[in-house]
Amino acid sequence: MHKNAIVLSMKSTNATLPEEIAKQTQSLGLRIRSARILRNFRQDDLAAKAGLSRTAIEAVERGEPTTGIATYLRALWAMGLNRELDLLADPGLDRDGLALQFNVQSKRVGVTRKPRNDF
Repeated sequence: MHKNAIVLSMKSTNATLPEEIAKQTQSLGLRIRSARILRNFRQDDLAAKAGLSRTAIEAVERGEPTTGIATYLRALWAMGLNRELDLLADPGLDRDGLALQFNVQSKRVGVTRKPRNDF
């Protein structure tokens, strides 16, 4: 197991979660909680607006990594914070991907074949 990994106990499987992802989900949960509080929403208010249960909102705000991404997205959408999601994994903003695409060394080179003149 990787030294910077967290083991999650799920219903019937065990999964290893990189520590960086665990921190990111917790941080996102805290930001969602802050946004809810700034809007003077109770958890029940946000849950109703997002079409979720209060328990789901609690899980989002704790940054539970086993909570589905759609649950996080619905909470963000209910507060009008989903617009920036279109920038995630945008190919035009992927510096590493663009660098690889234009890297001469990564281009495939075709093998030159002699023409067959055995008519």
